[in-house]
Amino acid sequence: MIAWSRNGEWLELPLPSSGWKALKPGAVDELAAMLPVPRKYFLRLASKGLIRAEGDRIRIQAFPREAANVPPEPAKLDIVFEDDFCLVINKPAGMSVHPAEAGKKGTLAAAVAHYYMETGQACAIRHIHRLDQDTTGAILYAKNEWAHVLLDEHLRERRIHRKYEAIAAGRFKIAQGRIDAPIGKDRHTAGRRVVSPKGEHAVTHYCVLKRFAQAALIELELETGRTHQIRVHLSHLGHPLYGDTLYGGSLRDFHRQALHAKQLSFPHPITGEMIVASAHYPQDFSQLLDRLSHA
Repeated sequence: MIAWSRNGEWLELPLPSSGWKALKPGAVDELAAMLPVPRKYFLRLASKGLIRAEGDRIRIQAFPREAANVPPEPAKLDIVFEDDFCLVINKPAGMSVHPAEAGKKGTLAAAVAHYYMETGQACAIRHIHRLDQDTTGAILYAKNEWAHVLLDEHLRERRIHRKYEAIAAGRFKIAQGRIDAPIGKDRHTAGRRVVSPKGEHAVTHYCVLKRFAQAALIELELETGRTHQIRVHLSHLGHPLYGDTLYGGSLRDFHRQALHAKQLSFPHPITGEMIVASAHYPQDFSQLLDRLSHA
């Protein structure tokens, strides 16, 4: 494992024994032998003189000061994991990940911008994936362009794994299974999705973790990432999420869809180490499980 360190805006690492080919494409290939290199990003830095050999070290301006690009708003954040490259937040219910329209307040992006400002981190807001407004749990941010490029690539290659837990209505006859059903837009209700032969390919894996009288705690993993995929697929099985009125659930026992992004695992953009970040249940989710256990 290559030893690297941060010095302000600069990432520092040992100079390769073969030396440094300043500003040549081959230099990127030498770096790639030591650590993950987004090629276009590094060539752009090299062309601007932002990759330098100083003594026995290579210095790369990997942490330039950036504007947050979202007006900051104070809010309490539940931080699950953080280092110089990545941030994982346990998102609360009722908070959108980013503004859907200009001027929208109360988003997670604004809260993260405020956190960066308060902690002296000049980072743009770069979320790698999203969660629905009322879905809780782990969500990943990249703190610089290097991490953003690589994490986006990992997401496309399905190297970022997300485990969800949900509370669904009804008694599951099969303890685990694979739901393979295409999802498309509902022509009759804006914002709603349906299983449709003309929809996009969608696959969800599920496993019953705990059974209750008329409900179950389910673990789910996505093979694809369609809008509302878990909610649509469980409703299609006849087991809508508690509180998910858009897809046939009831508000009687829960006021939002009972869906939580429990665990997020991803290769670190620099070290390659597999980071596993687990987000604890929100209070309302825990209380619902307790009520169901004693029903």
